[in-house]
Amino acid sequence: MKATVADIARSCGLSTATVDRVLNNRAGASAANRQRVMEAAKQLGYLPVVDQVTLPSRPAHLEFFLPLGANGFMIDLAGHIEDYAARLPLVASCRIHNLAGISPNALQAAIENISLKVNGVGVIAVDHPRTRNILRDVVDAGIRLVTLVSDVPAAPRSAYVGIDNRVAGRTAALLMGRFLSGRQGHLAMVVGSRSYRGHEEREMGFRSVLSEEFPNLTVSSAVEINDEPEGSYAATMQALHNEPDLLGIYCVGAGRSGVARALLEVRPKKKPVFICHDLTRETRGYLVDDLADVVIDQNARLIAEQSVIRLLGSIASSAPYLTKKFVEPRLIFKENVPVQ
Repeated sequence: MKATVADIARSCGLSTATVDRVLNNRAGASAANRQRVMEAAKQLGYLPVVDQVTLPSRPAHLEFFLPLGANGFMIDLAGHIEDYAARLPLVASCRIHNLAGISPNALQAAIENISLKVNGVGVIAVDHPRTRNILRDVVDAGIRLVTLVSDVPAAPRSAYVGIDNRVAGRTAALLMGRFLSGRQGHLAMVVGSRSYRGHEEREMGFRSVLSEEFPNLTVSSAVEINDEPEGSYAATMQALHNEPDLLGIYCVGAGRSGVARALLEVRPKKKPVFICHDLTRETRGYLVDDLADVVIDQNARLIAEQSVIRLLGSIASSAPYLTKKFVEPRLIFKENVPVQ
């Protein structure tokens, strides 16, 4: 027989009114009492559990703030979030806000449209003092927060959902070195935006492994293109012009289409090794057509599902932070491209 509110009240020695306030995430209960109620509810099996994450007893309202633009990965991520949330009875509503850029101003403008009934918020944002202040204000209002894809660790988020970006960059360098098999020469790097902590970490990881294991390879150009395909196209064209024997190109963030376009136009005698991130409709084609050699995929579907589950778990939990658990990236080659 399922435990009741009265059972929880007896177990923790509090009134049913207090228990009801805690379970429904309403004001009027102290942090200590919230802890007692949630622990009792968990012990009595009152709260549902998914992937070892305790979920709230009542449906929650969720909102996500994503810089969609024309980024295939972001668009896929938003679609997966909406699809998964729609299939979960514990999600009362799920709303996606399309940020008008990556600046803190764009986040601030979007946050002003947040619903008064929202319980949890998921955000992809740059790591900037103004961003951190905006996110603190959200949490201070009693709303749970998770960061997605690129972390903002100084913000009071309950969880980060995404890959270890430094490891992803190190993996890209290891693959580049193995593909080039002892050859000596120059590489080009196209960086989305170093304002994203995730992009900065990938670049650091990539450079670290080159320095440690492949000193024969040198990054001769590293251009920040703010995730704009035209910027990556221009940067790649310039790199190919300056280095006719360019050995490899690492695209850290978006802008993959600009790199591919430049390679198709120039058609160098020996194509540079091209490594990029995120499996999208575009990058599937690059793999099949031998433009890209490998895609390091964050797995948009898994990040979407985990972001919803982690938000629900943070709403149910009295603890400020959930256990840290990275999403494992996938290495996709043309021979193992998964079915969509």
